[in-house]
Amino acid sequence: MKSAQSEPGAHTSRLPGIRRAGIFATVSAVVCSTSMFAIPAASAAVPTFPDNIVVFPDRDFVSIEGYEGHAGETATLEVKRAGKVIGSAEAVVDAGGVAFEVNHPGGVCWGAGTGLAVTPDIRPGDIVSMKFGTTAAGETTVQDTYVTGDAELSGSTITVKGHIGASVNPAQLEQRIIEPALKDTSIGRRDIRAIPGPLTPSDKGGYSSGLEVTGDTFTATYVFDDAANAEIAANAGLGERAMAWEFEDADANRQGLTIAEYGEPGGPGMGGCPNGPLQSGPPAPSGITAAKVSGGLKLNWTPAEAIPGTPAITGYRAVAVGKTVTGSEQVEIGKRISGQAATGTTITGLSANEDYDVYVVGVSSVGETFPAAHAIPVTDATAPTVSATPNGGSTAVAQTVTLTASETGSDIYYTIDGSDPVLSGGVLAPDAIHYTGPMEIASTTTLKFAAFDPSGNVSAISEVLFTVTNDPVPAAPTFTGTPVVGQGTANLSWTAPNPGATGLTITGYTVQAYTSDGTAFGPAKTTAGNVTSLVYDGLSGDTAYQFTVRASNTNGMGPESEKTAAVTVQGALVAVAGPDQNVVRRTTATTVTLDGTGSTTTGATYQWEQVLSSATDPNKVSLTGATTLKPTFSLPVFRTPMTNSPLTFRLTVTAGGQTRTDEVKVVPVPDRVTISSAQWKTGDFRVNGTGSVVGATITFRVGGATGRILGQAAVTAAVAPETGGVYTLRLRNAAAGTTNPGTVWIESTVGGMAGPLTVINK
Repeated sequence: MKSAQSEPGAHTSRLPGIRRAGIFATVSAVVCSTSMFAIPAASAAVPTFPDNIVVFPDRDFVSIEGYEGHAGETATLEVKRAGKVIGSAEAVVDAGGVAFEVNHPGGVCWGAGTGLAVTPDIRPGDIVSMKFGTTAAGETTVQDTYVTGDAELSGSTITVKGHIGASVNPAQLEQRIIEPALKDTSIGRRDIRAIPGPLTPSDKGGYSSGLEVTGDTFTATYVFDDAANAEIAANAGLGERAMAWEFEDADANRQGLTIAEYGEPGGPGMGGCPNGPLQSGPPAPSGITAAKVSGGLKLNWTPAEAIPGTPAITGYRAVAVGKTVTGSEQVEIGKRISGQAATGTTITGLSANEDYDVYVVGVSSVGETFPAAHAIPVTDATAPTVSATPNGGSTAVAQTVTLTASETGSDIYYTIDGSDPVLSGGVLAPDAIHYTGPMEIASTTTLKFAAFDPSGNVSAISEVLFTVTNDPVPAAPTFTGTPVVGQGTANLSWTAPNPGATGLTITGYTVQAYTSDGTAFGPAKTTAGNVTSLVYDGLSGDTAYQFTVRASNTNGMGPESEKTAAVTVQGALVAVAGPDQNVVRRTTATTVTLDGTGSTTTGATYQWEQVLSSATDPNKVSLTGATTLKPTFSLPVFRTPMTNSPLTFRLTVTAGGQTRTDEVKVVPVPDRVTISSAQWKTGDFRVNGTGSVVGATITFRVGGATGRILGQAAVTAAVAPETGGVYTLRLRNAAAGTTNPGTVWIESTVGGMAGPLTVINK
C-alpha cells in the first residue's frame, strides 16, 4: 500500500521499482492533448505554447518543454522561495520536444553548472523560472494542490480527496489515477481522469467521473461499470495525482503545469545528485587566513552562508593539528565558535616548536562541513593598506563612508578631529575609534584612519577630506529600458527620481553618451525638468555607446545614473532583417513573409538568402522576391528528413559600394503528438495516441524515426469532454505482419514526433 500522507515538505517513500514507469507518456498526454494554439503570450511570466515548464514538486523534478528556437544554448533554471534562490541548474537545450529535465534520469542534477549543490524541496508557492544568460524566458508558480490520502474504494466507486489552495483556479484542476493495467480492461487507457463538474461518462466508456471543490478540499469521484476495474484503479501502483496549471490559453493549452504525485519521494532523482536541504551539511567559511601571533594562531575568515533551504549555520569549529606524529598520534587543539556571523578566533596553548595545519568547518543541526577547509599558518611581516569609499570630495548631502583593509581580520581605527589614530612606534592613540561598519559623514570632516593586521603590522595613516554643503540635490534617475537606436541616434527614457527634499523640484536633466572605452562622447545634452525622454542625435554610425542621466534642482546636479547597456547606433547604411518569428506548422503549406523594411532604401539593393547547414540541408526552402524588402517562402508540410530546427535567413544591403548584413530566425512550431499504446497479436496490430492538431496525418515507422513505414492515420477530434485530437492505426491479417514489430515511432505532417514505444503482445 501507499503511504498515508503526502503533503508539501513531508516527502514519503514508495516500494522500489514502481516510481519511474510511465512518466514520459503521462507528461506528454497532459501537455499535448490540446487543440491548435495561438502565439501571443498570455502573460509576461508564464511560457507561451509550445514552450512550457512542468513541475513535479513531490519528486523535486522539473521538465522543460519546447524552446526549440534556443536549441544548443545553455539555459539556467532557478527555484525561488520568498525571492531567494533555493535551487538552480544549467542545461543545454535539446532540439526535441523535451528541452531538458532536472533531477530525473537522463537529465541533469540540481547544482549542475551553478555550484548550488542541493536538491531543493520544491513546495507550493515556489517560483520556477528559466533564463538564457540574463534574459528571462518564462516562469511558473508551483500550484498549491495535492492529494491527501489513498483512493477509497466502496463497491464500484472510488473517491480521491485532496487540498486546493485559494490561489488555484478550480477550472484549471484535474485529478488522475495512473495504472497501466487499465489498458487491458474496458477502460482502454492507462489512466482515469476527473475534471470539475458532475459525473460524466468517459469517452471510451468503462467509468464516469466528476470533481467537486468545497473550500480548500477537492473530491474526485469515479463510478465504474465493472467493480473489478474499480479495484485495479484503487490499488494503482503509480498512484493518485493532482494537476493544476497556472494559465490556459485560447486553444486550451495548459501553461505552467504542476503535477503533484501522491506518495512519491523527494530528494536526489538519480545517482550522483546532491542531497536535499535537510541532509546537506553546511559550507565552510571562505577566505581563511592563519597568522602566527604571540602564544598561538589568529584565524580570520568570511562567514559562510547556508545553502538556501538548508538548516541555519550555528557556528564553526577550528582546530590546529600538529605536524609531528608520535606513535601514530598528532596533537590537536581547537575551539568551537558560536554564531554564523563570527569572523575568526585565536587558538592558544600551541607549542612554539611545532608546525601546525589549520582546519575550519561550518556547523549546523545536520552536521559539519566535509571536507574541512584547510589553511597553513604563516608569519606575516607585510603591513596592510586601508581605503575609504567614497574617497573624500565635496557633496551636497551626507555621505556613507566604508573603510576597507587589504587583509582579512585587520582592525581599523579612525579619528574625525584631525588627530592621528596611531602614534609613533605603532601605539594606538587614546582618542582613536574602532571601526565596526559603514559610518555617516554629515558635516565637513577630516577623516584619518589606519589598520592593524592579525600579526600586529600597522598600515600608514591615510587622510581624506569630506566637504558636505547640506544642500540636497536629486537622486540618480533610472533608465526604463534599453536605448532604441536609429541612424546616428538613440532614443532614451528614464523615471524621475526623488528631487532631493520636500518642496524641491527637478529643474532639468543632463544626458551623457560614452564610447565603449568609457570616454565621454562630445558635450552632454539636456532636457527640461518635466521631460524624461530624449532622442540623442549626432552619434557616429556603427559605433557602440552607453548613456547616463543626471537630474538637477536649484542646489545643483545630482549623481549619475547607472550606465545603460551598450547599443550600436545605426550608420548611413542599415540592414534590418526584422524580428525573429515563430511560425505554426499547419496541415497545408504556410506562406511566411520576411520583413526588411527597416533597412536603408535610398540607392540600395537587397539580397536575401537562406543560411544552410549543408548543401543537402533538408530544411531548404525557396525564396520568392529575394531581391525585395519583403520576400516570401512556403513552409512545407512536414515530412522526414525535415526537422523543426530554426531556419536562418540573411539580408545583405548594398549602397554606395558598401554592404551591411543582418539575420533573422524563423522557428517552425510543430504540433504535439503522443503514442498512448501499441499492441500486436497475430493478425491484429493497433497503435493509439493523441495529437494537438485535428486533420494532421500521422505516419508510423519501425526500425527508427526514419525507418520503414507501416501506415498512416488521420488525427480526428476527441470526444467531449476531452480536448485535442486522437488517432488509431489498425492493421489486420497480413498487414499486421507475422511477428511483433518491436518498437514504433510516429511523425505528424504538422511536425510533431514521438517514440520509440515498445509494442506489447496482446
